[in-house]
Amino acid sequence: MEIPLLKEIVIVLGISIVIILAFQKLKVPSILGFLFAGIIVGPSAFHLLSSSHEVELLSEIGIIFLLFIIGIELSFSGLMKIKKTVFIGGGLQVGGTILITALVAIALGVTINTAIFIGFLISLSSTAIVLKMLQEKGEIESPHGRIALGVLIFQDIIVVPMMLLTPILAGKSENIGETLLLLLAKLIGVGIVVFVLQKYVVPYIFKLVVKSKNRELFILTTVVFCFSVAWLTSSVGLSLALGAFFAGLIISESEYSHQATANVLPFREIFISFFFISVGSLLDISFFINNVLYILLFVLAVLLIKMLIVGFVTLVLKNQPRTAFMSAFSIFQVGEFSLLLSTVGLQNDLLPEALYQYFLAVSILTMALTPFILQKSHQMTDFLLKAAIPKKVRRRLDKIKFDHNDPESDQSHDWKDHVVIVGYGINGKNISRVTSHIDVPYVIVDMDYEAIKEAKAKNQPIVFGDASDPEILKLINIQKARVVVIAISDPNVTKKIISSVRLFSQTVYIIVRTRYVKEIEENMKIGADEVIPEEFETSIEIFTRVLRQYMVTQSDIESIVTSIRSSDYEMLTSIKPTTTNAVFQQLDIPNKEVATLHVQHDNNSIAGRSIETSGIGKNYNVTVLAIKRGRKYISDIQPDTHIEIDDLVYIFGAPSDINALNKAIKF
Repeated sequence: MEIPLLKEIVIVLGISIVIILAFQKLKVPSILGFLFAGIIVGPSAFHLLSSSHEVELLSEIGIIFLLFIIGIELSFSGLMKIKKTVFIGGGLQVGGTILITALVAIALGVTINTAIFIGFLISLSSTAIVLKMLQEKGEIESPHGRIALGVLIFQDIIVVPMMLLTPILAGKSENIGETLLLLLAKLIGVGIVVFVLQKYVVPYIFKLVVKSKNRELFILTTVVFCFSVAWLTSSVGLSLALGAFFAGLIISESEYSHQATANVLPFREIFISFFFISVGSLLDISFFINNVLYILLFVLAVLLIKMLIVGFVTLVLKNQPRTAFMSAFSIFQVGEFSLLLSTVGLQNDLLPEALYQYFLAVSILTMALTPFILQKSHQMTDFLLKAAIPKKVRRRLDKIKFDHNDPESDQSHDWKDHVVIVGYGINGKNISRVTSHIDVPYVIVDMDYEAIKEAKAKNQPIVFGDASDPEILKLINIQKARVVVIAISDPNVTKKIISSVRLFSQTVYIIVRTRYVKEIEENMKIGADEVIPEEFETSIEIFTRVLRQYMVTQSDIESIVTSIRSSDYEMLTSIKPTTTNAVFQQLDIPNKEVATLHVQHDNNSIAGRSIETSGIGKNYNVTVLAIKRGRKYISDIQPDTHIEIDDLVYIFGAPSDINALNKAIKF
């Protein structure tokens, strides 16, 4: 039995994979890849999307997941910490953009209601593209990063009221006052339900689910809850998206919010791709070609309007001129929520087809420009600061008292140079107790309900979540951590965590607790720096006490223990150790680290070559300290020393250089 939609899914996503792979080479966001794929499969190109209605249904599911995650991320407590930037900055940016855009549209002959709606569309920027690029550049916590984040949060919030107001703007209601009162009554009713769910129902249900320690049940509960609230709002005449947003807000204040986000993200990524594909399929290529000059002029107008308003808002918030320019270069584009809102305008006949085609073209082009402008934002800002601002204006700006110590900058836990403790069992508790005693910053990650409860009762910094999930690792700033201690009993989960951590950082020092010595080699190969097996650590403690009874000096005992540990406990096995000369300590030299890299493939310029011919020192600015090949350590490193497949290479250098070399030997 053939499923008609299955063919379309395979064709559309197959084309998307090819396009996104090509776009990745050009450093272009995947959203544009999906839009471009939609254009290709759409009726104005190859017309491969025959089941367009079914694809739209899949895109609706993507929108539900998208708004659900936005709701989770916009916790009430988090909003209050950056309320000035969000509500003043975001309000001025959105309001100013709507006003100026509407005035320009009216001057061009557009009706007032449609002009206001176009203002809605142009005022929204791309949260997905901007935040992703700022994170990759490490600029989320910079002054312009905080401005962009605050404004984007306000835009994500305001899109919900915009969706509710669109039918009113379209004139679908004869009595606007009555419609607004009815809408307000519905919102109050839903708000009461949301409050009850957040206060009493959801914490109890999730408590039972977490106690079960069943990951699949947690995922199922999260998804069912999201769709249940969406269905509730839809049944009373409000939108599905609004219900999903409320569902996210309900979970946002609980300790389970980060893991819920991590679980739902894969669903969102899959289904939201159908939304962008369906939007891209609506673009008329012939219309684009015939009106390309007007489209480019509109793109230029959008850039100028949004950049000027963002720059003005940044200065109103008393930030430096440099921050104003950098912020303007970040959120000048038309975003994904504008595409979502435009479909609502089409459904309510508020956006004529010609205007919709102009809007689609402008949206796609501004989003396409974003990565290139953001990459050059520093250079352009430097140029403008030196050349574009007259001396008199610059002197006046210098007299303004800017806020350098913004109290809102503390938006979240800024963990850095910290210890990450995975598992709050006996070992995890002991490690946290010691790190706390010596004032070393640390954070604990666990999924056990009782462990979470106990840690919170002791005011321990603990996060509920799976430490192998990228979203949880981002939350705890794994890339800024000094040490990761994995103190759990599941060997398979341990390996997943090591691999996930290494995707973020090649310099963080990973210490793993295992039950058996046979697990040492495999954990070291995938990225662990030190593996401590319980079965032999007990033996070490016993024979240490035995040696003390025979009056062996403490220095000799420590030498023996170090020798055993440095050779992976081989003295306690039947295998004779080949060498014991590889003991590396974590260094504390500014911007320098010791890291262990695993040479996994031969399709690179390193494997099979000598250190000199591979150019490791010259091209990557790192020093090879030693090589572990099987059970043998090569510590006498010479220029003609060869690096082979499956070697563990110990290197010393800057974190950025180490990461560059790691990419070279893995891909």
